[in-house]
This record gives sequence, structure tokens and C-alpha cells, in this order.
Amino acid sequence: MTGGRGTAGRIAVIGGGPGGLYFAALAKRLDPGREITVFERDGREDGYGFGVVFSDETLDGIADADPRVFAAMSAEFARWSDIDVRYAGQVRTCGGHGFAALDRNRLRTILQRRCAELAVDVRYRTPAPPAARLAEQYDLVVAADGVHSSTRAAFAAAFRPELDERHCRYMWLATDRVLDAFTFVVERFDFGVLQVHAYPYSAARSTFIVEAAEDVWRRAGFEALAAREFARGESDTASVRRCAELLAGHLDGHRLIPNASRWIRFTTVRNATWRHRNVVLLGDAAHTAHFSIGSGTKLALEDALALAASLREQPTVADAAAAYEAQRRPVVESAQRAAQASLEWFEGVGRRTGQAPDRFAFNLLTRSRRVTYGGLRARDPGFVEAVDAASGGGSGVRQGPPMFRPLKLAALELRNRVVVPPLATFTAVDALPSAFDRAQLTGHALGGAGLVIAGMTAVSPEGLIAGCPGLWSDRQEAAWRELLDSVRAVNDTPVGIQLTHAGRRASPAGRGELLAASPLPWLPDGPPPHEAAPARLAAVAAAFAAAAGRAARAGFDALELQFGHGHLVSGFLSPLTNRRADRYGGPLAHRLRLPLEVLAAVRAVWPAGRPLLVRISAADWAPGGTTEAEAVVICRALADGGADAVDVSTGEVVAHERPPYGRGYQTPFAELVRAATGLPTVAVGAVSHHDDVNSVLLAGRADLVAVGRAQLYDPLWTLHAAAEQGYEGPGARWPEPWAAGSRRPPGPAADRVAPRLRLVPEPDPPVHRRWRPGQDRPDRSEEQR
Repeated sequence: MTGGRGTAGRIAVIGGGPGGLYFAALAKRLDPGREITVFERDGREDGYGFGVVFSDETLDGIADADPRVFAAMSAEFARWSDIDVRYAGQVRTCGGHGFAALDRNRLRTILQRRCAELAVDVRYRTPAPPAARLAEQYDLVVAADGVHSSTRAAFAAAFRPELDERHCRYMWLATDRVLDAFTFVVERFDFGVLQVHAYPYSAARSTFIVEAAEDVWRRAGFEALAAREFARGESDTASVRRCAELLAGHLDGHRLIPNASRWIRFTTVRNATWRHRNVVLLGDAAHTAHFSIGSGTKLALEDALALAASLREQPTVADAAAAYEAQRRPVVESAQRAAQASLEWFEGVGRRTGQAPDRFAFNLLTRSRRVTYGGLRARDPGFVEAVDAASGGGSGVRQGPPMFRPLKLAALELRNRVVVPPLATFTAVDALPSAFDRAQLTGHALGGAGLVIAGMTAVSPEGLIAGCPGLWSDRQEAAWRELLDSVRAVNDTPVGIQLTHAGRRASPAGRGELLAASPLPWLPDGPPPHEAAPARLAAVAAAFAAAAGRAARAGFDALELQFGHGHLVSGFLSPLTNRRADRYGGPLAHRLRLPLEVLAAVRAVWPAGRPLLVRISAADWAPGGTTEAEAVVICRALADGGADAVDVSTGEVVAHERPPYGRGYQTPFAELVRAATGLPTVAVGAVSHHDDVNSVLLAGRADLVAVGRAQLYDPLWTLHAAAEQGYEGPGARWPEPWAAGSRRPPGPAADRVAPRLRLVPEPDPPVHRRWRPGQDRPDRSEEQR
């Protein structure tokens, strides 16, 4: 394959690992006239690392880009489709995934040979000259020099790297036990939980990564064993022996094999840009993603392909570098979001070890949010059906999708697990619910959710946000009662209301002064609030209680108190917004005083059988904010104070927050609170698809899921989710006048029936495939269940 000369006649590559070699081979193949030099500090035969795993998508790209490289790799692949989860003395197996792995050093050899065939100048045992010097001598410098990239460090002001060193310790090892599936081991010892990520990569070896939380690592004795400096290439053999002893039951008499193996922490690498003039970062130098979702080598090879292609397609090096980053950054950031969710899941794996084996396995498999309930049902229906049955309230019978299972909250029976959270319309006039509020609540009540909550409803004039309703007067109470009557005339969905005092986020417009825990404005240039004196705080608690009484008389089925999102009570909980020196400030026990006073006042007047929920911000997404441990303490106190459930949100506490937005990004906090307190939780935030709702519920991360903005897009979201899943049970009741629309309407091609065009049909691929060196045949391994 040849092509136009294009850009970059002279290219220097720093680093002769798989990413650098693959780029050099592709760039040379596209333009044989290029002069490409690879600088590699190690020798040709030096080998580090163990196996690397590839997805089918990546392999398709390699096959298209260089069939000879793909053919050489394919000849050595270990292939399988099963994942085994070894936990609590049992094994759960899920099939249908599809993996291909090979020895990293064999991959490197394949790429070395390909570079030699293409006349790439690879200089072994030759440290690269400084990148700045290379940039003067070559048209393009490709820095594939790894996670500790000296190139990135040399141009740190340009690349602006962010290095996030994580909390767990891990060690890369191999074993001569040839596993036949991707294997996760989660085992509890007296010192804590060890986890293993393992997979086969040849007929003789498997990768075996041992990981432990920092405190577990210390209690297990590894800190003492690792308490010395190790030379480059040296292994911590004492720790390797200790791992072999502890995990002997999973090695089946086989060895752990080190290769420059010692305890390290994973570092997530991010850069503001991957290019500076004619210098480009590639692979781990540009980005890393935790090993629990795949191989960094995979990402590096994808980078190499994209950069080589961009050089061919673009007129200048600068244009090619920009195109390369524009293509790859969205892909990498998506992978990093999934990897972040996965690594945080494993950092907190100890809190999940109380789950039953089926639910734990499902939780583990869906940890990154890329794999979902629906995805697993498509890959291995038997696995999901078994988890469904085991999690169906002890009946052992599958009850339909998890989102349509009933829940009793206090004395209120909810027909399903979907909540429509408070969705402010900002249409109220004189703090009275508007015609649009009425239409929205009616529409959402008709839409099939288990619970609909109105909000944000102020308990006093000074706590009001402009355009929102209130509940401090007889007139407002009557308006809400009349609204509820109109809703119930057409539907019996339970309706709740959220009460709040917006504090420094209020817009009283002459109704009173802004109140806050401390005189800190919401925005730097905003109006400073007044620090609320104890007498004013007593009045606030009384206002919440009075509004709760009005809500009960109006006929609301549930009540939610807004203790999050930077509103008044939230401002007392967060150390970022509470700088008080009196009994309402300082340690968490003091910062909890006002929230518990408000809760007690409300609990005294709110009917016992109707659910009382509290929304909190479990994280502030800013340095010095509420910690996970504090969030647990807060929720335990709320449970002791009479809360029936916690709506676990995050953020909106300070304007300088930096939330890691993404699908379901707040759900881990609901899971944290649920596991630590036993209190029912509502997961909320960036959940918009029924597949994610089912995943959250079946994994045991929450008891209810709030779906907000998606309900604005489709007020019948819950009923449509039922139709899309083919569910017609009691958890999704269509209004009788709309019953004819309860099934998905046919599309434009619904009346077309495809003819048979194959004489002999292709068999469906097996769900379960194990790695069998020399055989490579399917195996259902039903005994694993």
C-alpha cells in the first residue's frame, strides 16, 4: 500500500513499545519514502509486561490497517468469551463477551519484525535525545515514552498534564496456571479484601494482577515487605511469595511469575492538549485508563492508527496533529470515564462484599456503566435471568425488569422504582403553583412513575427562588390541594412535594434578607448573605414544620426536605460554606445541628405512614468539601432522626465546583449510603435510559432511581420504557383512555418480511467459550453455576 508523500518526511519516535513501533510501521507503510527513526532505551530482546487484551473493534482496525501484522497476532491469540467472578467461595460465569489476548513481548516482536521489513530505523539501547533537540531536527516527534513520559515533563507548560495517583496498590504478575476465562477474584481475609484481575494470554501463561486498598495492603504486611528501594527491573519477591500464599486456592498449585513486579499505584494521566508545535503525545504519555477495563496497549495502537492516517489525510503536520487529537480525544475521554468508574468501584469493593454472589457478580460486571442490564441480557440471557430470580425478593421467580418491581416506603406502596424528582418550572406567580405546574404534574402522574415529587417549594418568603411556588400561607395550601385533586381525578400515582429554604441562593426580591450559615455569597460578585442567628434558625425549623403540616393537609403522599444543593440547610452541612464558631459550626456533629432540628420539627407533624425523604449533596466536588465518610455520618444521623429514605445527590454547594459529569456519575454515592447505613436510597443525576435504571437497581446500588430531564423530554418515559421492554405487568399501568397506545407503534418497515437467502444458516455463536490451548472450542461450563 502506498500513497502521496503528504506531511512529515522525517519522523522521530521516542519509545519502542507496541504503540511507537506500530505507528512507525503504519507511517512507513503509507509512505515508504519517509525517514522514520525509533529511539528505544532497552534492548531488542528485553521484555517487560505480560498479556494484553484487545476488543473486536480494535482488531478490525488492525486487520484493515496492516493485514500482515493482524495475521501474525491472530496466530498467537488466546480467545474466549466468558468472565468468571470468584467470590464468597463461589463462581458466577457470564458469557458472550469476546476477548483476544497475547503476550505483550510477542506483540512487540511482531511489530519489531514488521518495522524491519519496512526499513524503519529502530535504534535499541539508545536513549532518545531531548525532545526539544529532536523537534529541531525532524518534521514530527512522536512521544510514545510511557506513563512517566520525559517528553511530557519537558513541555509540561504546553501539555498541562494532570496526574491523578489513585489509592489502591497493585502488582503485575503472571502465573503458569492457564486460565480459561477472564477471571475476577474478590476474597476477604482478616485484614481486608484482596482482588485479582486475571486472564490467559498464551498456551502457557496468564496475567495475574493483585490489587488491594492502601489500608488493606498495610494490614496484610506488604508495606514491611516492600520497604526498600528496588533496582530497575527488580521484583519484590517477598511480596510475590506472600501473594502466592494468600491466593494459593486460586493458583491450583501453580506459580506466580514476576517480571519487574513491585507494588505501585495507578496514575490516571490526562493532558489539556496532546500536541505542541511538532511534538505529539501517544499512548500512556497522553492518557491512561485503569487496567480493569482493558489494556493501555489497545489505546496506544488505536492512537497510532489515527495519527498515521491523519498524516496521510492532512496537508501539514500541524493539521495532522490537530486531526489526530480531535479524532482520538472523545474516544479516550469516554474510555477514561468508564475506567474511572471501574477503578473507583474496585477502590470501594470492600463495602460491597456483603452482597449475595449473583448480585455481586452483576454489580462487578456493570461497574463501568458501559456494560448494562440490557447488554448482559443480549450477551448471556441465562446469567441475567439467574440474577433476576435470585434478587426477586427471595421468591426465586423473575418478576420482570427490576424497575417495575414494587417497593413499600414507610406505609406507601409504590408500583415501581422510578421517581420523577422535583423539576422546577419557574412559572409560579406570587409563589402559587401555576397552570404549567398543574399540567406538568398531571402529565408526569399519568406517565407511569412510581412517585412524582413537586418542587422546589419554599417554606418562607425569604427562602423563595423567583418563579418557584411556596407553602407558607392558607392561599398556597388551598392551591396545592386543588391541584392535587385535579391530578387524582385522572390518576392515582403518589405525589410528593419538596420543601426548601434556598438560603443564599434565594431571590427574595424585597421579601426579606438573604440567610446563610456564614456570610459567603453564592457567586463571588453576588450579594453577601447574613449569617443566620440562632433565633432565626429556630424560626426556619418552625417554618419547615408549618409547611410540612400544610403539605399533609393538602394531601401529599410523600415529603422531601431539600438539605442539599447549596440551599440553607445544605450550607450548614458543608465545611466549605459553614465557617461559624458557635454550636452550629465547626465539627460535623455541630454542623448537623440545624438539619436535625429541622428534621425533628417536621417529623413531629408529618404523618408516620407517609414517606419522609431527605435530599443531600454527598460531595461538594471541591477541595475541602464533604467527604464520603462525612456523607455516611450525615445519613446515619438522618436515619436516626426519622428519615425514611435519602435522595443522594451531589454538588451545587459552591460555585467553583468541578463535578465529573457523565452517565450515572452520582450513583456510587447512593450505593455508598445504602451499603453503610441500610437506609433506602434514591439514585439521581444523569440517568436517562431504562437500561441504566435496571442496572442500578439489580446491582443493589439504590432502591429507587430518579429520572429528571428525560421526563421533560418524554413525560410518558416510564410507560414507554415498559413498552420498549415488552413489559405489561402491574408495575406499568397505562391510563385506560390511552390503553390502545400501550405498545410501540410499527415503524415504516414493519410490514416487510425478509426472504430466506441462505441455503445453510450460520449457527449462532456460542454464549460460553473457554480458552482451550490447542482446541479453542466452545464450552458451556454449566458446572460453574
